[in-house]
Amino acid sequence: MTAETPLTPRIDTSKPHPARVYDYLLGGKDNYPVDEEVGEQLPPQARDAARQNREFMHRAVAWLAGTGVDQFLDIGTGIPTAPNLHQIVQGIRSESRVVYTDNDPIVLRHAEALLVSSPEGMTDYVQGDVRAPREILDHARKLLDFDRPIALSLIALMHFLPGEQEPYDIVSTLVEALPSGSYLVLSHASSDIFPELSAQVTAEYAKGGIELGFRSRDGVGRFFEGLEVVEPGLVTATEWFRGTVAPRAEDGGIYAVVARKP
Repeated sequence: MTAETPLTPRIDTSKPHPARVYDYLLGGKDNYPVDEEVGEQLPPQARDAARQNREFMHRAVAWLAGTGVDQFLDIGTGIPTAPNLHQIVQGIRSESRVVYTDNDPIVLRHAEALLVSSPEGMTDYVQGDVRAPREILDHARKLLDFDRPIALSLIALMHFLPGEQEPYDIVSTLVEALPSGSYLVLSHASSDIFPELSAQVTAEYAKGGIELGFRSRDGVGRFFEGLEVVEPGLVTATEWFRGTVAPRAEDGGIYAVVARKP
């Protein structure tokens, strides 16, 4: 399949973008000096957090695919970094369908990498913004069957939405559209595990014009009201473990949760 977009949005290289800063932290090459400038000012732990976050995503979606979930809606996809979500889940369930969404035009330019699917499965990419959740859902319905369980992936995304952007309402809108038996996979930077470090990261992003909304454990827990949190519960990304490969023992400042919609 191909990405549906009438025009390729212009990439603004004068301002940093969260997806490109994240790419820089992961050691990628698809970023610009403005993104590198933000990344260079962040404490070394930011690189560890980016890697820990990515590894959590790998474990979580692999576990979900192993339990039988074969539909995934990934919002805030980011610049492709192998293995991508579809590579993981289609390696377990080849018939899996994956819809990717991001609002950074550079991700659109890499959409072909995201659209490579197993012969039995399907992938799609839409240029979209989580702050317009109904538009994303309308597109996702073209590929995903909303009468069967879907895994909604919001990896390191919602802490880029401060309170005035109504992050809880956005997640609620997305989850309400999902059928029973669906899952929410979410990771979120903490404000209370390493408070001084969190304040430093927030300040450096703010210098680049990126406002963050790091949250406490209780604040992250609010995203899961009405859902059934699966074991091991609301923990750090380095503590979340289901399956056969345990994560390395590290301190982590990222909360990670997987929860099921009753």
